[in-house]
Amino acid sequence: MSGDRVCVGAVAGAFGVRGEVRLKSFCAEAADIAGYGPLWTEEGRRSFEVTLTRAVKNGFAARLSGVATKEAADALRGTRLYVDRDALPDLPDDEFYHADLVGLRVLDTGGTDLGTVRGVQNHGATDLLEIAVPGHGDTVLLPFTRAAVPTVDIAGGRLIADPPDGLF
Repeated sequence: MSGDRVCVGAVAGAFGVRGEVRLKSFCAEAADIAGYGPLWTEEGRRSFEVTLTRAVKNGFAARLSGVATKEAADALRGTRLYVDRDALPDLPDDEFYHADLVGLRVLDTGGTDLGTVRGVQNHGATDLLEIAVPGHGDTVLLPFTRAAVPTVDIAGGRLIADPPDGLF
């Protein structure tokens, strides 16, 4: 997959018997997933125009171009969908796309290397940065708040963390 694309959703399976899919949106405004233009599969071999037909539990029922049967919709279960980065809106200075955070080096306020951002999770309260710690098999979850992460330097490939005592 090209580095110029960002994952914005996933197909959760078929919805009904007429080729609709159950679509999970990872967008801040869930319905925006249909407005970004064609969505691509991870490897970039297929693209789909998306038409949302109605809201359903945990997502939307949607039509994807070229998908006309329940079997074709079922075959897409688990497919992650990507959009070209330039189709996404610019963000204010204090907001970031999760894809921009993954891979950043994490340094503490004294310059000590704490690890690398492996992923971003959200279990309801706030975003959590999943940090892969060098020399350990485990990861650490760091709250992505201004207090715990006062500096994010995307261009420099790093962020500065002031983690709670005992976290690392």
